[in-house]
Amino acid sequence: MTLRKFAGLGALLSIVMPSLAMAADEVAAPVLNSGDTAWMLTSTALVLFMTIPGLALFYGGMVRSKNILSVMMQCFAITGLISILWVIYGYSIAFDTTGMEQGVVNFNSFFGGMGKAFLAGVTPASITGPAALFPEAVFITFQMTFAIITPALIVGAFAERMKFSAMLIFMAIWFTLVYAPIAHMVWSGNGGLLWDWGVLDFAGGTVVHINAGVAGLVACIVLGKRKGYPTTPMAPHNLGYTLIGAAMLWIGWFGFNAGSAAAANGTAGMAMLVTQIATAAAALGWMFAEWITHGKPSALGIASGVVAGLVAVTPAAGTVGPMGALVIGLVAGVICFFCATSLKRKLGYDDSLDAFGVHGIGGIVGAILTGVFAAPALGGFGTVTDVAAQVWIQCKGVGFTVIYTAIVTYVILKVLDMVMGLRVTEEEEAVGLDLAQHNERGYNL
Repeated sequence: MTLRKFAGLGALLSIVMPSLAMAADEVAAPVLNSGDTAWMLTSTALVLFMTIPGLALFYGGMVRSKNILSVMMQCFAITGLISILWVIYGYSIAFDTTGMEQGVVNFNSFFGGMGKAFLAGVTPASITGPAALFPEAVFITFQMTFAIITPALIVGAFAERMKFSAMLIFMAIWFTLVYAPIAHMVWSGNGGLLWDWGVLDFAGGTVVHINAGVAGLVACIVLGKRKGYPTTPMAPHNLGYTLIGAAMLWIGWFGFNAGSAAAANGTAGMAMLVTQIATAAAALGWMFAEWITHGKPSALGIASGVVAGLVAVTPAAGTVGPMGALVIGLVAGVICFFCATSLKRKLGYDDSLDAFGVHGIGGIVGAILTGVFAAPALGGFGTVTDVAAQVWIQCKGVGFTVIYTAIVTYVILKVLDMVMGLRVTEEEEAVGLDLAQHNERGYNL
């Protein structure tokens, strides 16, 4: 009987143990979360909406009527170009972690591997996220929209004077040597240079805005001023388009910031709230600063203030609280106003649509103040216990991004200028880029 009992127990275990092992595997296996997936799909569409039509209209309304199609065309062409480059190698450069090790600085601290080139290994079953909760294909597309809008922002700095062919080649090289490596250093995880430094950049203060703003400043200086600037009036031709574009950017930015939580959770909810608060504060800050300085508030000013607030809260959205966001927005609105007006006039550079004054300066303000207001002692939700130390880390991240982007952008532009020329002729500039570069008109005679 005893032997028979043990034999029966052995038989039972032989049946139960594999079942238990299978159950354990099922528990450990990543499970797609439909709520997170739905939110990330929505966020991806919102971020793409920021470039086309949002940024296209925002920029298109600010240029002269003879250049509206050229600016919109550049936004659409960049959307197509970067989408293809992203799937061929950009995603791999930014997010392949091959060879990375926390605390070890090597080539892969700056530049991702090629293990994900041509999206190798990505299938409908590939799942990613903080807890592997949504399809990798969605993450790829979400990050693609960030890669699209960043070079598109640069367009505002050299609007109305760059050859379309040169613009395309510049954007392809800049994306490869500047955007994707910076994204890798900040967002790829342990082993990424700025990640290991402890730089806080929730949704792209350094990766997107400082990056694009500094590149825009370098580009407008290398290309030179528009013919007649600053003595010839170059007023925006349709501020209605600009306000509509700014409204689209404001709405789309909820996907930009709240979507960067990579889940439908409390972090996403707080990111949405602080985005709204900072943007409203910056819009009012710019408006009142302009009102006091120039005697009247303008529609262009409040639209610019909106974007300044959106930019400044971007690196902070996942870690600051409501009152921190209020301060960040207000400070950014006022500082960006003076940089886009007084500073630009004083230094004499022709940043056509204030890409540097709004995105570069707004990104720097937001990145540094993130180090302050991410502290729980100041209402934040980060892990910052030493504000001074974190501000220093943020300043290092800003400094590295500014220097790296400025140098590489300058080299790219100078080489392209020698090889093919960057700028349209004076006659083409006078006629307008719509006709000169695309043989079309964006207005009726």
